[in-house]
Amino acid sequence: MALFLTIFIGNLSWDAEREDLVHLFSQYGEVSKCSLPLDRETGRKRGFAFVDLANAADEKSAIDDLQDVEWMGRGITVRQAEPRR
Repeated sequence: MALFLTIFIGNLSWDAEREDLVHLFSQYGEVSKCSLPLDRETGRKRGFAFVDLANAADEKSAIDDLQDVEWMGRGITVRQAEPRR
C-alpha cells in the first residue's frame, strides 16, 4: 500500500480558485483531491489549500519544486500537511 501525502499550500492569492490549483499541480501528476477551505462565518477563502496527488513520488516532486515560489503574485508555502488534531 502506497503512502500518500496531503500537500498544504499557504499564503495563497485571494484570487486563487480550485481550478488554478488543479492546473498548477496537475503538471506533477493526477490531482486526486483539492480543497480550498472557506471561513465559516464570512464564506471567504482562508488563504490556504490542500492538494492530494495520485502518486506519492509526484507529491514529493511538487513540494520540492513549488516551495517558496511566486505564484499569482504571492510567495506560496508548499509542504506536507500535518495531520488534523
